[in-house]
Amino acid sequence: MNRGKGEASIANHPVVSRERWVAERKKLLAREKELTHLRDQVARERRALPWVRIDKVYTFAAPGGKPTLAELFEGQRQLLVQHFMLAPGWKEGCPSCSFMADHTDGMNVHLAHRDVTFVAISRAPLGEIERFRRRMGWKFKWVSSFGNDFNHDFQVSFTPQEAKGQVYYNYGTQPFECEELPGISVFYKDDAGDVFHTYSTYRRGVEAMMGTYNLLDLTPKGRDEREGPMAWVRHHDRYEPTPAV
Repeated sequence: MNRGKGEASIANHPVVSRERWVAERKKLLAREKELTHLRDQVARERRALPWVRIDKVYTFAAPGGKPTLAELFEGQRQLLVQHFMLAPGWKEGCPSCSFMADHTDGMNVHLAHRDVTFVAISRAPLGEIERFRRRMGWKFKWVSSFGNDFNHDFQVSFTPQEAKGQVYYNYGTQPFECEELPGISVFYKDDAGDVFHTYSTYRRGVEAMMGTYNLLDLTPKGRDEREGPMAWVRHHDRYEPTPAV
């Protein structure tokens, strides 16, 4: 049977003495420390970004009411938003966004103790969101922006007119891909109740929510995405049984 490139490299991988392995590991450790320090530096620069005041009033549909963006903070100062790809009429949410969301419920209690509220926002009507949420078993807060400009203002949803040409996404123009694209946005609310947009990230920036990738990156086969980035990802109720080795 033919092996893929990744499998062949595993089969022919060098095997050395423990002493040689430790020497090589120390070289890699130095590089890992460089990366950690760079990540810390970038995080400081991210926190130092100027903010934009949110003057528009956004009202969302949520179970039990119609909260504004300011009310989504629920007593915390910081709001973390997943722009979840679920458009009106879609039968299910994007598999990649669902992969992101699978990591959320376990993190939520810890985020709350660092002054952060998490919410997913999609353009689908609330009933369609709730149907999919029940199927997936998620508990995190998820609201609908159906009928307001929130998704369009944060460049994650696109109109039929935009689909005919270039769209603005990830801080640049690009050909139209889909009516919905993923992102993460962060907001801050001050003592006066004013809300500020502090950060948004798109493309591979959304890997911040994908803890599974961090663990896969530690393994010999890594992400093993020979069919393309995230081509292997399924809704968690759509995976085949794990094959026996």
